[in-house]
Amino acid sequence: MPHYMLLLRDDRETWNNLSPEAMQKAVEKYYAWRKNPFVVDGKGLNAGTGRVLRRENGKVNVTDGPFSEGREVFGGYYVIEAASFDEAVQLSMDHPHLEFGGVEIREAIH
Repeated sequence: MPHYMLLLRDDRETWNNLSPEAMQKAVEKYYAWRKNPFVVDGKGLNAGTGRVLRRENGKVNVTDGPFSEGREVFGGYYVIEAASFDEAVQLSMDHPHLEFGGVEIREAIH
């Protein structure tokens, strides 16, 4: 069955403005969603770490990251199984991350 990656995009400011209680409830929703039978994997990403590698003029440059041009950053990912792209979209419609940002869905190439 095809795999689809859900890239969780968020505005860290929104998440950081949650009360500890609201943050805990949100985390519980993510863990509950992770238990769906179609979910293969999923993790949050550490916002304080990252490196970006780019080849420029034959040399690999390493810079601190992750950084994006805007305020939106990748906060985590999930990998799900679905029969089609449309089914992957339908299965993701209730993802708890939609309360905090966007979910980009990409088909994984086997």
